[in-house]
Amino acid sequence: MLSGWINKKRDHGNLLFIDLRDNYGITQCIIEKENSNFRELEKTQLETVIRIEGKVVNRSKETVNNEISTGEIEVGIIKFDVLGACRELPLPVFSDQEYAEDIRLKYRFLDLRRKKIHENIILRSKVISYIRSEMNNLGFLEFQTPILTSSSPEGARDFLVPSRLNPGKFYALPQAPQQFKQLIMVSGFDKYFQIAPCFRDEDARADRSPGEFYQLDLEMSFVEQEDVFNVVEELLINTFKQFSNKKILFNKFPRIKYKESMLKYGSDKPDLRNPLIINDITEIFLRDDVKFEIFKKLVKSGSKVRCIVTKKTKDRPRSFFDNIDKWAKEQGASGLAYFTFENEKKLSGKGPVGKFFSEESLREIMNITGAEVGDSIFLACSKQKELEKITSIARDKIAKDLEIIDNSVFAFCWVVDYPMFELNDLTKKIEFSHNPFSMPQGDINQINFENPLDILAYQYDIVCNGVELSSGAIRNHIPELMYKLFSIAGYTKKDVNEKFSGMINALSYGAPPHGGIAPGIDRIVMLLAEEKNIREVTMFPMNQNAQDLMMNAPSDVSEKQLKELNINLKNKK
Repeated sequence: MLSGWINKKRDHGNLLFIDLRDNYGITQCIIEKENSNFRELEKTQLETVIRIEGKVVNRSKETVNNEISTGEIEVGIIKFDVLGACRELPLPVFSDQEYAEDIRLKYRFLDLRRKKIHENIILRSKVISYIRSEMNNLGFLEFQTPILTSSSPEGARDFLVPSRLNPGKFYALPQAPQQFKQLIMVSGFDKYFQIAPCFRDEDARADRSPGEFYQLDLEMSFVEQEDVFNVVEELLINTFKQFSNKKILFNKFPRIKYKESMLKYGSDKPDLRNPLIINDITEIFLRDDVKFEIFKKLVKSGSKVRCIVTKKTKDRPRSFFDNIDKWAKEQGASGLAYFTFENEKKLSGKGPVGKFFSEESLREIMNITGAEVGDSIFLACSKQKELEKITSIARDKIAKDLEIIDNSVFAFCWVVDYPMFELNDLTKKIEFSHNPFSMPQGDINQINFENPLDILAYQYDIVCNGVELSSGAIRNHIPELMYKLFSIAGYTKKDVNEKFSGMINALSYGAPPHGGIAPGIDRIVMLLAEEKNIREVTMFPMNQNAQDLMMNAPSDVSEKQLKELNINLKNKK
């Protein structure tokens, strides 16, 4: 006997072929016209669940299907029973063709039957099981931290849960188990991990689900930054080798300083499969023999000039360069100026702005950027943040158009040395740039708190193929230092005691140095499955508006429930 869903039917007149699908794959079944069940099976709807009885026979050599695991056999149907009838389908299941997202999410239970996404979810399960096994082998213990906790003033928006027993007060769903995992270290457990659900009221993106996501949360005591790196590198290398045939570009992940990353890649999420590098050539526009007046005026007012060199592109058609310039304007930039280095004996710039540069200034640009005759250069000029944004996406755009991104590898790197603080452009106030519980770098007795924007932290990101998998840090375990750092960001000692009471209290009772990280499970699986959208590796995702179309959430609740929670709703307009 064999049970499953009718995936596909092919009627050959005297023979009816049924592809029967279950969790393990497809089995071809056949029934002859003379069989009394033929007519009933012929009119049975696709996706009906049936049980068949029949005889397993070998296929002839010319009919073997090597694309499925059961391709060498087929089942001759003797009789069948309908176990679960199926209505008319709102979307095709036997095909992985693109289909409207709202239909896919509303009928997610059908969508999950489709081959590709079904395999993605199985992959997700196997990856999580493998990671758990690896963490156990590395000496980590798995603990579960609370789901109902207190609201945090840092990070994204919280999801709030009203308390029935404490009227007017609210729990928050954890954005991450950050404080709890640090408390676990204070409790004397030295290696913790958890496949942790996290909840953030954020807008959806291709690499981020609205509402909830899962991360491999881990923390270690008596460690320095390199100790965390060594554990995570071993884990990720083993995991990606286990579930992908792609090459891992670096067995020892490069360490890239934050400032260097923002200059060379325009981003702290660099895709190292892309060989293009961004260079700063602002000083060139201080020369008298450069006549590019638009850029020169901007530089005098505080703007910077950065460029991207493309190798051996002198024979590219004019349309290639113009299309890049047009694309940049569509992104909200003023465009990308360009020219090509020509004629070794009397160096010149061919292109719309090449004439504005003297031979000496062109040689200086070549010296800074490593450009050669036959290479081309794209130039952008703006304030630093806008410049980083356009050069980052231009670097990706140009590389894709040139088809020079190596899609056969995983390129991991660490981004390190993040600033402890940053200046808010709108409020002009100093804020934490990353995790407020991080340890500042250097001798804590020698830190210059008068120049807080110069303070670097032991904070780090792990990045793969331009996707940030996680942020982490060595934690600040010294209460007096924490009070000092929070005061720079505008928090009084009273504020810290009230908002982080559990943490600050625990650290005053003998806390070990500790640090950790939390790589995103969803993003790891997305990379392994070679998907561009995280919903393709999530079993029951929400849509862009944080709605569960299948379960109709969020939903209205009864007046009785609101009354029990002491909540009154304003009249809806």
